[in-house]
Amino acid sequence: MRAVFVAAFVAFLISLFGTPIAIRYFTRLKADQPIRTDGPQGHLGKKGTPTMGGVVFIFATLIAYTGGHIALTTLPDQQLRPSGPTATAVVLLGLFVFTGLLGFLDDYLKVAKRNSDGLNKRGKLIGQALIGAIFGAIALYVPAEKTGDAVVTTVASPKLSWVHDIDWLNITKVGAVVFFVFVVMSMSNAVNLTDGLDGLATGTSILVIGSYMAIAFWQYRHWCADPEYNANYCYDVRDPLEMALIAGAAVGALVGFLWWNTSPARIFMGDTGSMALGSLIAGLAVATKTVLLLPLMGLLFFIIVVTWIMQIGSYRTTGKRIFRMVPLQHHFELAGWSEVNIVVRFWIIAGLGMAASLGLFAADFLRVMSGSG
Repeated sequence: MRAVFVAAFVAFLISLFGTPIAIRYFTRLKADQPIRTDGPQGHLGKKGTPTMGGVVFIFATLIAYTGGHIALTTLPDQQLRPSGPTATAVVLLGLFVFTGLLGFLDDYLKVAKRNSDGLNKRGKLIGQALIGAIFGAIALYVPAEKTGDAVVTTVASPKLSWVHDIDWLNITKVGAVVFFVFVVMSMSNAVNLTDGLDGLATGTSILVIGSYMAIAFWQYRHWCADPEYNANYCYDVRDPLEMALIAGAAVGALVGFLWWNTSPARIFMGDTGSMALGSLIAGLAVATKTVLLLPLMGLLFFIIVVTWIMQIGSYRTTGKRIFRMVPLQHHFELAGWSEVNIVVRFWIIAGLGMAASLGLFAADFLRVMSGSG
């Protein structure tokens, strides 16, 4: 656990002190977020606020991940601790970085064109699909490796999972890659839709990724590959400590970034950050084998996507709107709620989803262990 804390603390410091540098740099470049003229009028006061802040916490996470590995080398008993980057790290950090680059391209085009359009929707979806397919293939087809006397599974599984793999829901490796792409695209766009108010997507992502950090570390302490763990119930996942390390680094980086991103925001994460966070959350859900738990774990993201789909569907079929405006946070802005009230209340919703998910995960473990006793 020490290495996870080291990674989180290093990422926090880099992000906390690195974000002001990014603010000055992007302000000097006039890389400010174009504001929608058809949105809530209160947002017009944010004109001039720099965007692409996601660059900071992506960079901080990568550096802190390296710091965490350095911390691991100082600890005894290296058998179950990765000595270098693993297939799991390649998948998770690869998704994080490359969808971040796709989002950076989107942000750059918005700044260059001086409007809020950026990369066209088709280009964005194709980019997300390609990135998801590449890392999905790695997650499903990189051969299993041996850890001690145990064979560790591939990063992802051909079976759908709830709090662990569901044996009868085998969708084959090809189907699992397709599903992986769907999850990556869904979460990338879900976080992107949520990123509309100061600190909203950042705070929500801290809760969700922090939950996956806890799940991954719990799986590490009850890992099937651990020869010293002999209980009847264990988690058949790959590199759980690596997952906890990456999630911890990302949480630390986001907490440091939130200091500057909370209302009134000095910098926005942009699509650079929101798309990267969405794909990292998707990767963690698949790697921890809790993918069907994701709609509850990311409850706020799920609600915002569902209400967005409802609005679009209603308007195209009946010509009527269900909400004043979507994404949902703007509906409440137009209803007269203050931005801070919306953010805090939406964080509460996100926290309820997180608590329920962790409760279900823990309840399954306790149920099986009490039954085996």
